[in-house]
Amino acid sequence: MKIGFIGTGVMGTGVINNLLKHDFEVEVFNRTKAHAQKVIERGAKWVDTPKELAEQNDLVITMVGYPDDVKAQYYGPEGLFAGAKSGQIFMDMTTSTPTLAQELVKEGLNRHVVVLDAPVSGGDVGAREGTLTVMVGGDKVIFETLTPVFDAIAGRVNYFGDAGWGQHAKMANQIMIAATMLGMSETLVYAKKVGLSLPLVLDTLNGGSAQNWSLENYGPRILKGDFQPGFYAKHLLKDLRIALDEAEKMNLALPATALAETLYEKLVDEKHSGDAGTQALIKLWWGQA
Repeated sequence: MKIGFIGTGVMGTGVINNLLKHDFEVEVFNRTKAHAQKVIERGAKWVDTPKELAEQNDLVITMVGYPDDVKAQYYGPEGLFAGAKSGQIFMDMTTSTPTLAQELVKEGLNRHVVVLDAPVSGGDVGAREGTLTVMVGGDKVIFETLTPVFDAIAGRVNYFGDAGWGQHAKMANQIMIAATMLGMSETLVYAKKVGLSLPLVLDTLNGGSAQNWSLENYGPRILKGDFQPGFYAKHLLKDLRIALDEAEKMNLALPATALAETLYEKLVDEKHSGDAGTQALIKLWWGQA
């Protein structure tokens, strides 16, 4: 199977490298070619447009930043749909809106192309190590044919149902992530204020019922002053806004998620830390240190 891939950011680079390790032939496109250089050096081949990528590959995966970025890759005279072939598969691994996922499926059907939504969780570590969790919506039969691809990039893959339901599952994931990031931040703020050993606090909590992925993976980074993105703060803010928008449609109140949105908005807008990792939330208490 020949695979085309759009998006060579932190996550996309890890996924592409794992596909290459498993001997898949991969062609790539990114808005900025220089950002694709690392995967090109590993053996990926560059193409000049999404349309060309669609014309030359059996499966095309997109993993970009925002819903508008997804639209830009799929639509237009140089977009994926312009080069689509009957029987082809497109899979969007961007965290996007359920509504857009459903729109892409409808447009794909018009062109006899199957489109899956398959957002992921696991951050830069999961992308690099091939242990991502993938949440899939769309055609189940086609989903099952992609097992070798998922085996190369993921530790867990779950199918949730029709188009858009992978994105709904990712929203549930992001709601939990936001809560644990807030909890971790306040934990460290409190512990520092009373003078506890922060490394000892992390070790203790990770050995008990307070253990969670954010604490284990991002807590040590915070103590080192490392705010490099495993997942961008600006992208989590985007996800929280999608989750709250979907909740509003269902007349569902999510007060903790709304608080997280407010705090991440402050981090992005006032602290100018949108390109930092989600762990940079601690800056709202600790400044730039």
